[in-house]
Amino acid sequence: MRNFGVLFWTGICLFVNINQVQAEFKVGVAKRIITPDPLLPVSGGLGTPKPTKQKLGDLYTRAFVLQNGETTVAIVSLDLLGFPAVLGDRVRKQVKRISPQNIMFCASHTHSAPDCYAFPDGKGGHTGNLEYMDLVCKKVAEAIHEAIEVLQPAGLRIATDEAVEGIAYNYYAPGLYDRRMSVIQAVASSGKTIATLVNYATHPEVIGSSQGILSPDVIGPMCDKLDKVTGGMTIFINGAQGGMVSADNRDLNSPSDSRNARWNDINTWEECLRIGHLMADEAARIIKVAPIQNSPKLDCYNLDITFPVESEIMWMIVEHSPLNYPRNEKDHTITTQVNVVNLGNAQILTIPGEALPNIGFYLKRKMKGEHNLLFGLTNDAFGYILTEVDFNSFPRYDYVSRTSLGEQTGEIFIKESLNFIETLPKPMPLK
Repeated sequence: MRNFGVLFWTGICLFVNINQVQAEFKVGVAKRIITPDPLLPVSGGLGTPKPTKQKLGDLYTRAFVLQNGETTVAIVSLDLLGFPAVLGDRVRKQVKRISPQNIMFCASHTHSAPDCYAFPDGKGGHTGNLEYMDLVCKKVAEAIHEAIEVLQPAGLRIATDEAVEGIAYNYYAPGLYDRRMSVIQAVASSGKTIATLVNYATHPEVIGSSQGILSPDVIGPMCDKLDKVTGGMTIFINGAQGGMVSADNRDLNSPSDSRNARWNDINTWEECLRIGHLMADEAARIIKVAPIQNSPKLDCYNLDITFPVESEIMWMIVEHSPLNYPRNEKDHTITTQVNVVNLGNAQILTIPGEALPNIGFYLKRKMKGEHNLLFGLTNDAFGYILTEVDFNSFPRYDYVSRTSLGEQTGEIFIKESLNFIETLPKPMPLK
């Protein structure tokens, strides 16, 4: 009887230990260059891409894979204007070791990279290079596969704080933007940094599309400096930067329209370096004092949201792009995937476009984490997302209204996302 008791408790201990091993939190990272060779024209949005003569920094895709037990999540960044779901689905088909709905694709929104929307040109053609898009998909899949192969035990640091002035501002209303920067850092058992994820809302468009330069813009210098400071791989994920939260490259000594609070811009690589390095410094400062979460819980949920497409311009893109965007012809709707990730004491919500700052403020206030992160331009890139009270209401929002799916996009996204979050477990608070 005594031997049976020993065997019983030994079996229980082995069972617990096995489950502890299975539930060990792991992280793996990898990156690939996606700079086209030879260089391709670059796109800042609708219209004909501009020819390029040089590059300033390489374009990258970076894969950040997290695993806890049976849950594996891949967060992928791309130095592109946007990465629509139709391309993301091509990558998902090449990656068999992660559930497709747990792979998230996040565009940095640089305005100095090739078009990956294949915008119709109105002449029966389009503005993209389909061979380049295939290459990007291949490189993304390679990065995810490598990140899976190098998974290792890790802990997490998570922190949020307001970043200093001089990084971003709102072109339409200078002070209307979210100054908060959230940072997630994966640390190996040796104490070395594996990866640092920076979540901050800004348009990386210092260089723009009109100078004949291909570039990751401010994101390249930020990643390069933070890589050196931390010793790991940096990944940037945008936030709610719509309408029109931009890199703060204003020349404050050179107003262009004082009455309407507008300044001339500094569109140089040196300005990219200044802003990018300042972002890196702030990320390093913010994460430095955060405690390590040794066994962070990881859960990933997904929701399909359907939006009506009221904009003629946006429907033309959906209908006539050679990428063959999935759509419902009968009622002019599109459906896209939204993810909610609970990671340690943080909650992440993805946004399939460029949400305006007021939407971002509201969502973060209603989310359930001790740190609430918004991943903008993730899983899809369906233009601007604004509330019905802002839609087409005054001249400064004419452009963002025209390049939005429609008046109800913001309302639908807010309601569906927050209703979904209410049905989910809350992230684990930090003890």
